[in-house]
Amino acid sequence: MTEFIAPRAASQAEVVTRALTEAAAEAGRAPSIFNSQPWRWQIAGDVAELRADRQRQLPTVDPDGRLLTTSCGAALHHARIALAAAGFAAEVTRLPVETDADLLARIRLVGEQAPERAVLHLRWAIALRHTDRRPFIDRDVPPAASRRLCEAAEAQGAHLRFLEPDEVSTLAHVTARAGYVEFTDPQYRAELSAWTGRPAGTRDGIEPATAARQEQPRPVPMRNLDPGRRPDPTTHGLVDRHASYAVLYTDADTPADWLAAGEALSAVLLTATDCSLAASRISDVIEVANTRRLLRNLFGGDRYPMIALRLGVPHGGPLATSARRTAVEVIDVADAAR
Repeated sequence: MTEFIAPRAASQAEVVTRALTEAAAEAGRAPSIFNSQPWRWQIAGDVAELRADRQRQLPTVDPDGRLLTTSCGAALHHARIALAAAGFAAEVTRLPVETDADLLARIRLVGEQAPERAVLHLRWAIALRHTDRRPFIDRDVPPAASRRLCEAAEAQGAHLRFLEPDEVSTLAHVTARAGYVEFTDPQYRAELSAWTGRPAGTRDGIEPATAARQEQPRPVPMRNLDPGRRPDPTTHGLVDRHASYAVLYTDADTPADWLAAGEALSAVLLTATDCSLAASRISDVIEVANTRRLLRNLFGGDRYPMIALRLGVPHGGPLATSARRTAVEVIDVADAAR
């Protein structure tokens, strides 16, 4: 590891602060529950702190902050990849202050290092990755890609398990159950409406016009993002027949595990993008406590599912970019002069 070398015009402090700020901005591309982007960054000198933004927590869907923490974990991994690709070495301390539950991680830059090719590929994937709810083409996920995704999860302290056909049936059952439980809850419908009907110019939430269409049956039902829209009865035929379904899980069920699951989720999704695969998340089965327990049965009851994933070969074509908050809205940089 080498020491930082000040460039011609900028001081060492300016270089590292700018690097952290740019990494935090890249972290804004991370996936989050309902695209709520529930994070804030505080940067001072060579340290960036990732904090949970509890004002963006979903009280009905995510009362304990599980998915908020997972979302922040994905942002943390995005930031780590951006820093590594830019040639910086960093120390990451997760949940550094026991009495401050909102402080999820602290990143300190400690030197320079040449970026590995794999890191550069993931960095490029940050700009390319999108949630893809469209049906996949009739081509199986290559076994080599599946292995890479499992290895990506393991490297972040979590596990990814691809489901067998009978297990996909179980996932379909518990997902349908979760959808029914949530749909019959007026508070859930109000929360969904709030995040899918954002005012014009809002840089968060979900666009139903581009994300909600689900006109044909699938092996595992997807969340209905537009409950007021009735399906077209003239459409028939199962789609996503060659989709693969996987569950990301951890060995325990603490905030530290939720954070690790988020980092693993980011690693899996970026690796999938690098493998020319598309993915969408199935979180409603996790949001309902009863269906989350039912899904645990696939693992003998001693593992903790954090999110399910649908993966496949995309049809291609452009996807609308999800709205993202600006760096000014989520990043606070301390004034070095103070």
